[in-house]
Amino acid sequence: MNRYPRNMIGHGPNRPDADWPGGAKIAVQFVLNYEEGGENNVLHGDAASEAFLSDIPGAAMWPGQRHWNMESIYEYGARAGFWRVHRLFTEADIPLTIYGVATALARNPEQVEAMKDAGWEIASHGLKWVEHKDMPEAEERASILEAIRLHAEVVGTPPQGWYTGRCSENTVRLVAETGACDYISDSYDDDLPYWLEVGERDQLIIPYTLEANDMRYATSPGWIEGEMFYTYLKDSFDMLYAEGEAGKPAMMSIGLHNRLIGRPGKIAGLKRFLEYIERFDGVWTPRRIDIARHWAAKHPHLRKERPSQMDRETFVARFGEVVEHSPWVAERAWALELGAAHDRPAGLANALARVLRTASDAERMGVLRAHPDLAGKLAAAKALTEDSSAEQASAGLDALTDAERARFTQLNDAYMDKHGFPFIIAVRDHDKPGILAAFERRLAQDTMAEFDEACRQVERIARLRLEQML
Repeated sequence: MNRYPRNMIGHGPNRPDADWPGGAKIAVQFVLNYEEGGENNVLHGDAASEAFLSDIPGAAMWPGQRHWNMESIYEYGARAGFWRVHRLFTEADIPLTIYGVATALARNPEQVEAMKDAGWEIASHGLKWVEHKDMPEAEERASILEAIRLHAEVVGTPPQGWYTGRCSENTVRLVAETGACDYISDSYDDDLPYWLEVGERDQLIIPYTLEANDMRYATSPGWIEGEMFYTYLKDSFDMLYAEGEAGKPAMMSIGLHNRLIGRPGKIAGLKRFLEYIERFDGVWTPRRIDIARHWAAKHPHLRKERPSQMDRETFVARFGEVVEHSPWVAERAWALELGAAHDRPAGLANALARVLRTASDAERMGVLRAHPDLAGKLAAAKALTEDSSAEQASAGLDALTDAERARFTQLNDAYMDKHGFPFIIAVRDHDKPGILAAFERRLAQDTMAEFDEACRQVERIARLRLEQML
């Protein structure tokens, strides 16, 4: 099977109503990454010092050496930054989700106690704050299991959520396979949660953010002052709040780091944002586990038929008659590179259309000639396919007067004599007078133009049939 693993459609153009508690128009969710004490450091058994997300411009790893300046910046996050963030959010009575690196939590028990006393969620941020992209799968699996074990030992309960951040292509699958977490956040692909099928497990994904994130104080392009961070958060909030007022509530994630946002000049912008959103009604500020529980209750996953996952025999049996009496179209469509986008009507219709557009003229003529006349002898004999019968009935072609039936017969014969194939039209797009008008107009066209028009109508009929099937 030639299958594309990425999902480029998600919830699609009409995202579901999140139905947030209390009719909230937006969910604003704050994450505080706790990495201090879990970063790359030769003291931790790593080969080099940390070089990621600090205020040292152009930082590079120092192989085999401790980087005193880098260490002290991380230590600021634990010693001062965390407590400044803690005061801000406890005073505002807004709970946080902590992405806690297990080894960092183990080295910072007083901060863990403060998190728990505040009622914050402590999710897992992996065992160590290191890259996973080059880890062998077995090593990463062992690291994930050890992170869960150590987290439970330090915090007192196992993590219910997971975010690695510096993940590999295997991370989400490996975490899901443990069955340990209610949600995983190693994704940045949506404004709402969604379900991911990993083997037999239905895993909830709650997407995170790298843009509404104070990490941009340490990257380029990025923030320079607190006001820039505030402005970006405000603009994001305003847009999502307006969408919520229009009936499509979404989720706004905001990512924070002790050693970054914990600096006085940076946290001032965040403080202004908290004060700003207090002015609005219908703002829900949950922990991520609260979002997970809400989504599982309100939007439970339902496994359904997925064309892109069918074997050839099943696919052709299911869709072989979408193009009238032409199962070869479905056979060739199955061989295309299909993915999640083709599990929806528009995507699968496009796959069938691609086959038709690249078929020979003789093959396409065969498709046209496989279609029945409109209100013709097959309809009178009730010998139409189920789809054709329902379609013709939808336009009232199963209940013609004698005069109307005679007119259709006359037009069918004249059209076939001139063009050599039946008149084809997506009847669900028209009423009876509209069909007759199109019939008379198209009868007068030259055959090449009408051949192209008839092929387009075949594509349209397939699209409408798939809309009902899927």
